[in-house]
Amino acid sequence: MKKFTLKHEINCSAEQFWPVFFDKDFNTHMFLEGLGFPEYEILEQTETDGAIRRTVRGRPKMNLPKPLMKVLGDSFGYTEDGSFDPKTEVWTFKMTPTTLAGKLRNEGTTRVEAIDDTKCRRIADLLCEAKVFGVGGLLEKTSEAEMTKGWNYSAKFMNKWLADHPPK
Repeated sequence: MKKFTLKHEINCSAEQFWPVFFDKDFNTHMFLEGLGFPEYEILEQTETDGAIRRTVRGRPKMNLPKPLMKVLGDSFGYTEDGSFDPKTEVWTFKMTPTTLAGKLRNEGTTRVEAIDDTKCRRIADLLCEAKVFGVGGLLEKTSEAEMTKGWNYSAKFMNKWLADHPPK
């Protein structure tokens, strides 16, 4: 099991972060155009008293070693279920893969802390676990690397988006 934390500086206040994070247009552009996902769809997003629940389905662009591609297949994807608690201002999510669902686990939390009035720090505490004989360690290592690459890119994309679409 791999547990790791990623921190990124985002060019907006902590209060401005969450509306962008949950913006459907932003997410669609980031995943399809920015991250190059062949498929990404928000299946459901609801808000009740500030609490947000969202379910998405995605199929990431795969850049994996051949042994892992053989195990996961060409059409590997996932469903992500998440919820935002407005009291703690924490997003909690769990990803369910389309293959090896009982053997792969990816989940985490996201929170932000203010740096100043125009910047915040996004903090993602992530976990990936693979219980697959022979390739579990390689799956975990590769998953951590791919998640890190994706989260790093998403911070750059979000900062560009904020520059082009300033919060009101």
